Amino acid sequence: MAPYSAIDVDAERSDGRPASANSHRGSRPRSSRGRKEVGMIGQASWMSSVINLVNTIVGAGVLAMPLALSRMGILLGVIIIVWAGLTAGFGLYLQTRCARYLDRGAASFFALSQITYPNLAIIFDAAIAIKCFGVGVSYLIIIGDLMPGVVRGFSEDAGGVAFLVDRHFWVTGFMLIVIPLSFLRRLDSLKYTSVIALISIGYLVILVFAHFIKGDTMQDRGVIRVVRWESAVATLSSFPVIVFAYTCHQNMFSVLNEISNNSHFRTTAVVAFSIGLAGFIYILVAITGYLSFGNAVGGNVVAMYAPSITSTVGKAAIVILVMFSYPLQVHPCRASVDAVLKWRPRRRNDSANDSPSRSNSLLPAGKPTTKSKGDAMGETRFAAITTAIIVLSYIVAMTVSSLEKVLAYVGSTGSTSISFILPGLFYYKISSPESPHHQKLMKEDDGEDDESDDGEDEGLLGGSRLKTGLWRRKLLRRLSLALAIYGVVVMVTCLITNTLFVVAPH
Repeated sequence: MAPYSAIDVDAERSDGRPASANSHRGSRPRSSRGRKEVGMIGQASWMSSVINLVNTIVGAGVLAMPLALSRMGILLGVIIIVWAGLTAGFGLYLQTRCARYLDRGAASFFALSQITYPNLAIIFDAAIAIKCFGVGVSYLIIIGDLMPGVVRGFSEDAGGVAFLVDRHFWVTGFMLIVIPLSFLRRLDSLKYTSVIALISIGYLVILVFAHFIKGDTMQDRGVIRVVRWESAVATLSSFPVIVFAYTCHQNMFSVLNEISNNSHFRTTAVVAFSIGLAGFIYILVAITGYLSFGNAVGGNVVAMYAPSITSTVGKAAIVILVMFSYPLQVHPCRASVDAVLKWRPRRRNDSANDSPSRSNSLLPAGKPTTKSKGDAMGETRFAAITTAIIVLSYIVAMTVSSLEKVLAYVGSTGSTSISFILPGLFYYKISSPESPHHQKLMKEDDGEDDESDDGEDEGLLGGSRLKTGLWRRKLLRRLSLALAIYGVVVMVTCLITNTLFVVAPH
């Protein structure tokens, strides 16, 4: 396969129109005329973007996939895993499309809210902040719960040392590791810790697969369901586990801001490869873990293996995974908290005049704009918000042993919002033919086409290209609205499911 640098990234323009004939004959790359570059952008490689996104997607939830399959049956379970990946991937793709309407390096949920639903921006960012904060706290709780068992697994005498089996000691100890990582401004700076986390995921996948090949769990294996499901109720109870397993949309805009080559091909490739790799991991662990234990499988497949060094290392791998995933939750949480703090009510006629969009992109060259430089957080503000998030999450993790009930509702609302509802609504609103932001973007694209085509695509060919582009944009708008509606359905379904099966039994 040809390397990415050798592929013509302009083979298909980001507005859905095929490139002109002379685009294959040494045409210049897509122009950034009129686009401002703000913030810290353009330094992350394609690979580091994929690494951070995959680490955001694949967490400890992968170990619950075999249980989901036991309730749904192998066939239906695999179909839902694939479907969840496709819908989540489409949400990420819509985010890449929405980012085109914003200054390079300034893409965020808040920026999009300001030019679509400005008075609802505070609600959107508050939901994202609460969701990321809750997930981060849950990671600290997992560390506190698992580490005493890991220590006992390596040394039976460790139980005699009180602090080694004290969850508070381990939460405090691991906080000292994640604090410096949480103060890094760039998501790309976390690529090396994400590599370590992915190695931990790789070990867990190999562990589950190896036990399946070895067959040392067959004597205790329950019944295997291939086509039949346990029941509709049981299937619905596991549905949120799979749907939320692909949530990574809170970090997608940071990836788009920092990636060095933000062409349509490269950003789409990041989405496709990340979702595809995560889906492969989920299916592999789900099938091999389920076939190892059958319907007797539990919510954490690694915890079901007989005590041994390999299973203890597996538990330690989970700890490493969630430890290095914690900063990936602090990053979007901090951005959302900052957006909430600087939000102000906006009058309707102000939204088009003072927005973070490319509203000045058609100004004559050389004329300065009045926009501030990316509205980046100052050092003091950055440190204060980060410190507040870390301290509050530490206090909650030290005083609470379970966030199951809270996370059930936070996930149902926050995850569905950032994965499906917001990407769908944002793109549907901003890509409307009546939208001034869309009209300006199309005018700029038309100007680039005029420069590159040199009059060769007139007549029937030009008309065919125009019709194809319009048809694709209409289809994408309809699909984006469908994704938002799907997100609302998933939210309602998950809220009902959590009320009946998570909160009510307690």
